[in-house]
Amino acid sequence: MTEQIDYAQLVSAIGDAIIISDAKGAITLWNPAAERMFGFTQAEAMGQSLDLIIPERLRGRHWEGYDKTMATGITRYGHDLLKVPAVDKDGKSMSIAFTVSLLKDAAGAVTGIVAVIRDETVRFQEERALKKRLVELESQVREQA
Repeated sequence: MTEQIDYAQLVSAIGDAIIISDAKGAITLWNPAAERMFGFTQAEAMGQSLDLIIPERLRGRHWEGYDKTMATGITRYGHDLLKVPAVDKDGKSMSIAFTVSLLKDAAGAVTGIVAVIRDETVRFQEERALKKRLVELESQVREQA
């Protein structure tokens, strides 16, 4: 006999941010990890647009893709990791990586998207510093040759 899974407990306990938005992009689920990551409480985020965490300069491109996904029911980010900039409550830039899954009703119409998000800011900064250092070292080697 298998035990029933308490999905609310799972969503609350998981270390990655889980955000669900409806077909229009309004936030309908915001777990504790999303609170820690982005700084907005659940009460502040619920019902708000995803623009809450999308940098202003990227919103047009985001909504173009979002609307296309809602219309077609197709996304390539269900398996491919999407890495994009984001912003937290204080407006501080972050680097996040996430996958999405489409939520559908009984008739198969897309009703929203769930995103599982990880903060990659520190790793991204370290990677950028390593790339910069590699360029510097390559330049030094060329100068010595």
